[in-house]
Amino acid sequence: MFSVGDKVLFIGDSITESGKFGDPEGIGNGYVSIINMYVKEHYEDVTILNKGIGGNRVTDLERRWERDVLQENPDWLSISIGINDVWRQIDNPKAEQIYPYMFEEIYGRLLIATKRRLTNTKIILMEPTIIKEDINSKGNKLLLSYVEIVQSLARQHEATLVPAHRIFLKELQKEKPQKLTSDGVHMNEAGNKLLADCWIQAVL
Repeated sequence: MFSVGDKVLFIGDSITESGKFGDPEGIGNGYVSIINMYVKEHYEDVTILNKGIGGNRVTDLERRWERDVLQENPDWLSISIGINDVWRQIDNPKAEQIYPYMFEEIYGRLLIATKRRLTNTKIILMEPTIIKEDINSKGNKLLLSYVEIVQSLARQHEATLVPAHRIFLKELQKEKPQKLTSDGVHMNEAGNKLLADCWIQAVL
């Protein structure tokens, strides 16, 4: 539960960014925006910061962690990363890749650094969502290892886990699933609402 004056920082890739650079408030029009509206309705004087940047992988987060997280000193830190770490393996296989063991090592370093510096910050880890709206897609099969790493890191670091991947797969397995993305990765309105609802239920 949030307290008066809390700062909640969201960091991640384009799913988190979602139009924030065209928004005077810097919140965007994605799941962070829906959470922001919910928080304004139910809590007093809570600040939401959106630090998502499109295309980011866990290595990109590491490069900007000091500036965008540690120096901000949030009361709550929500991390959503992993989609591009997998997607680059599919759309640009000749690029330098972030394989699961690297993802786990780097992500773990970020969490250790955060807990060391920001001793009172509550950490929230979001499972990466989906790559294509087909549970058997190559992207979703590759993504599973990264989802499991996020789950493991949440247990190790006593962080709140947002089960986004599992919730999205559950929706895709329905007899008549709703469409959740505009291109297999980026959320449409229904996808953003499902992701925000999943976050709110897990965190609040």
